[in-house]
Amino acid sequence: MTWTFLKAVISAAVIVAVAEVSGRFPRLGALLLTLPLVSILAFVMLWTKESEMTTITRLAREALVLVPLGLPFFIPFALANRTGLSFWPSFAVGILLASITIGLWLQFGPSSPA
Repeated sequence: MTWTFLKAVISAAVIVAVAEVSGRFPRLGALLLTLPLVSILAFVMLWTKESEMTTITRLAREALVLVPLGLPFFIPFALANRTGLSFWPSFAVGILLASITIGLWLQFGPSSPA
């Protein structure tokens, strides 16, 4: 239970730090957003829990394929000045685009390797 709480605190601290840095230094914030921070944390936490490289390999393979499918989320934000969308509409459209992309992949893409 203590380890689970510590993992949650570490994850929250990373998110808050990225948000704070992004407000002051947008380019550095963007760089931090492009780093696979969630993957890094998940891999370390999974390794300390299981120490099983097979599990991490499968997770990495799936993430490698699925990460690009989430990129449409950023499109409405990148075009917000041109489209006139504010934050929440951009957020909603981004979620919709990423959901459609991921849904289409899950429906029509190859099945997960064993």
